[in-house]
Amino acid sequence: MAEWLQQFAPNVVEKFPELIESFWQTLVMMGGSGVISFFFGLLFGVVLIVTRPGGVLQNGLVYGLLDKAVNFFRSIPFIILIAALIPLTRLVSGTAIGTRGAILPLVFGTVPFFTRQVESALAELDHGLIEAAQSMGSSPWEIIFRVYLRESIPGIVRATTITVISLIGLTAMAGVVGGGGLGDFAIRYGHQRNQVDITFATVIIILAMVSLFQGLGNLIIRRTSHSGAHPVKGSLLPFVFHRPVGPFSSSAK
Repeated sequence: MAEWLQQFAPNVVEKFPELIESFWQTLVMMGGSGVISFFFGLLFGVVLIVTRPGGVLQNGLVYGLLDKAVNFFRSIPFIILIAALIPLTRLVSGTAIGTRGAILPLVFGTVPFFTRQVESALAELDHGLIEAAQSMGSSPWEIIFRVYLRESIPGIVRATTITVISLIGLTAMAGVVGGGGLGDFAIRYGHQRNQVDITFATVIIILAMVSLFQGLGNLIIRRTSHSGAHPVKGSLLPFVFHRPVGPFSSSAK
């Protein structure tokens, strides 16, 4: 095996410790920016849904400002966004290069995308469930946590999977401007020095990462879906509210 690798991938064997280090840098960038992006993307996605016209917390000003901000950052190509954020990145992280300097641009590039994905997932929820919850006297916060978020778990997982896969590509792109990771490793050796075996090795690693996250996402979606389809609306409410909804016991009183 070692002889085969030495014959067909000599540069990979020679730079294997650096390849491992680059892989670790990619994981660090994905972990740091991914956790932050998940929190803010989920928050902003929920805010867009509940403050939109007809939402449970309708607010035209908040919705308009957030909607335009998301559109603004989504319209900027990531490679330009990295350059534009260099002053802010230096202010926040102390450096604009390396793994630490790449996390802030990755957050700015990922949050708007994930926000739209979450918004789309929540928008697919049957509006009849929202009306039923309102008729039972649920507060807007109860509707957000017990209906929107709980019933949209498969959609949110799907959105998270898509975003994580997109984030892998962004981390590789960050390597072009000195962000470190597999992208930087492939550019420095595979492209600039024409070491094709390193390019292929990097592609294989990224492909394996994408396949792993996609498979994990599909597994979670199957586990959290309601047997592949939503049951009858009325039968879903006890699951949502964890309280008896017999012959309208509360209203019967």
